[in-house]
Amino acid sequence: MEKYLEQEDMELAENEDIIHMYEPLEVHIDENYKYINDGKIFSFFSNLLYYGLAIPVLTILDKIIYDLKIEGKENIKNLQTGAISVSNHVLFLDCTMVGLAFGLKKVYFTTREGSFKIPFIRKLIKLLRAIPIPTDIKNKECFTKQLNEALQNGKVIHFYPEQALWPYCDRLRKFKNGAFNFAINNKVPVVPIVITFRKPKGIRKLFKKKDDVTVKILEPIKYEDEENKKESIEKLKEQVHKAMEDNIMNNER
Repeated sequence: MEKYLEQEDMELAENEDIIHMYEPLEVHIDENYKYINDGKIFSFFSNLLYYGLAIPVLTILDKIIYDLKIEGKENIKNLQTGAISVSNHVLFLDCTMVGLAFGLKKVYFTTREGSFKIPFIRKLIKLLRAIPIPTDIKNKECFTKQLNEALQNGKVIHFYPEQALWPYCDRLRKFKNGAFNFAINNKVPVVPIVITFRKPKGIRKLFKKKDDVTVKILEPIKYEDEENKKESIEKLKEQVHKAMEDNIMNNER
C-alpha cells in the first residue's frame, strides 16, 4: 500500500490535525445549546436533506470517487439499543461513508467545534446531525447530559477516537477515552468501523492515483462492568482498538 504520509507527519502529536480548515466565524455554544435537536420542524428538514438528498447523492459520489465498498452490515442488523460507533479518521468524507454504512438508521456525528466556524458548512452539517464537541469546560456538562439522554433513547452517536484527521493514514493511532466513557456510563455497545484502502483495479487504475476505499463494520463490542470505572473504560478502549487494528493488519496481507 502506498504511503501518503511523510515521516515528519508521523512525528506530529497524534491528536493534531495535519490539515487546518479556514474557520473565520464565531460559534455560540452555551448551556442552552441543543446538541440533539428533536424538534418537529428541524427533524422534518433534517430528514428531508439526509434521506432525500444526501444519501442518494453521496452513494453515487462515494462510488465514483472511492469505488466505496461496505462490508459487515449484518453486524448492526439486530442492533436494538443506543450505541457508540467509532472509526479511524482518514478522509474528509469518511463521515458520509459511516452514514451510508448505517443506511436508514439515524446516526449523530461528533465533530470539532471549529467545524461550526466555517461559512455555509456550519448550517449544512447541523442539519446532517453533526454535534460540536465544546471546548469550554462549562458547556461540557450540558453536552454530556444530552448525549447520555440520546443514548438511553436508542440513538447511535459516532466518535472519532483518534480525534484528528490524517488523510490516507494506513495505521491506527491512539484512542482518546471520550467515546468509551459514554459507552460505559450508558451501558451501550461500541460498534467498531474500519476504513481501509485498496489499489484501484480495472480501468480505474489508469486515472486514479490514490487508493479506493472499503468500510467494514465489525461486530459490536459490549461493555463489561468492572469495579473500577477507569479500568472498564480502558479495557473497552483496548478491546475496540485491537479489533480494529487486527482488521487493518489482515487487510494488508
